[in-house]
Amino acid sequence: MTSKVQSLIDTLCETHSLSEEQYAQILRGRTQEAQDCLTQRAAQVRSKVYGNGIFIRGLIEISSFCKNDCLYCGLRRSNGRAERYRLSPEEIAECCKTGYELGFRTFVLQGGEDSWFTDERVARIVSDIKQMLPDCAVTLSLGEKSRETYQLWFDAGADRYLLRHETADAQHYARLHPSELSLENRLRCLSDLRDIGYQTGCGFMVGSPFQTPECLAKDLCFIEKFRPHMVGIGPFIPHKDTPFAQYPAGSAQLTVYLMSILRLMLPEVLLPATTALNSIDPYGREQGILAGGNVLMPNLSPEDVRKKYLLYNGKKSTGAESAQSLDALRGQMRRIGFELVVDRGDSKLK
Repeated sequence: MTSKVQSLIDTLCETHSLSEEQYAQILRGRTQEAQDCLTQRAAQVRSKVYGNGIFIRGLIEISSFCKNDCLYCGLRRSNGRAERYRLSPEEIAECCKTGYELGFRTFVLQGGEDSWFTDERVARIVSDIKQMLPDCAVTLSLGEKSRETYQLWFDAGADRYLLRHETADAQHYARLHPSELSLENRLRCLSDLRDIGYQTGCGFMVGSPFQTPECLAKDLCFIEKFRPHMVGIGPFIPHKDTPFAQYPAGSAQLTVYLMSILRLMLPEVLLPATTALNSIDPYGREQGILAGGNVLMPNLSPEDVRKKYLLYNGKKSTGAESAQSLDALRGQMRRIGFELVVDRGDSKLK
């Protein structure tokens, strides 16, 4: 590790801020020594703020229909080979009941932008969950909507919203998405969500096609300024039925390197070790937690639909990734010094 990179790590620890060029330098200067240093520093910060508790969220993938045609996603509307399904409100409620009994106190309703789930239908689903399980948080991850829609869902009881910005570089964004989608509108959505009062999450793919250290530096600067409550990042993994099928996957090691940077930037942030990270590396989950992560999102979707929600190839959807194997997950965490906690797991970020 060069003295320059060491100095940048020290500055990030002290000020929680770097310039765009400095973030690019710390990325270009990644070595095993730098990675080890960042991991150690990030672990210390996470321990100071959140202790050794790991929050769990019950992920419910409510629909594999999507009106969008993002070039990297297996659920894109042009993919005629995708297996489509949607859960009924009753099935979603049953997933939440099952999760509650297992110890979950946050439920994440995620899906493609499916017109069957109208604004009013989603509002009723959220309201019913909150009435049934009033001590739980409901997180939505349903894509780009109007401010009025976000307000309706917030008023119905939704607590959090996850909307990955994917890249803060407008030119890069245009190379990953169809022309009808824009970075400007994605950032408008995130701003509306924060203004309304949601605990808001953003994030990006690591190693997506055409990404450079400079692209990632823009992502880090955006996140530093936006100060989200949660950041979800994971390696890009190609899907065989998309235009990016032949592109190489992103790096698990670069992903955890960035997770440590994010922890030092935003000490109170909620930082998941994502499914994609564990899909690309059998020890990805553990590496992500050791590098500063403090959230896991086991799958509560009905078992017969888990393999149909394929954003990318090789997605882990069984075994320790499923909620029914929560004991195995608890054992994995204990072996590296952590405990799953029964808690809503709200962000401490003000």
